[in-house]
Amino acid sequence: MKLSDQTIIAPEKITQYLLKWQPDNDKSKFLNHAGYIIENWQQLVHDIRSQVLPLEAKLVRKTHYGDMYEIRTSLVGPNGVSLKIVTVWMIECKSKQTKFITLFPDREA
Repeated sequence: MKLSDQTIIAPEKITQYLLKWQPDNDKSKFLNHAGYIIENWQQLVHDIRSQVLPLEAKLVRKTHYGDMYEIRTSLVGPNGVSLKIVTVWMIECKSKQTKFITLFPDREA
């Protein structure tokens, strides 16, 4: 299934979670390898929208809050480095809005 091009990618998910060092389950170091840093966080949003969002999403779980989907692919960063990633998305039951949940390294690739 293709997810909506109106999918919400909250800036806080990018700036306060993915690109900010976390003591547990840090993703910023992984994303830094491809040239994503807090100062260019908009580039990560743009690249997720242009490189990942148009791809087929696979339903992985239904929850009380909504249906969870994932997209496994490569993400080419601003420095040309390609990262194997998994992105997670949710279509909320109540609002019917599609939202970006997270991104992490694809350990199965």
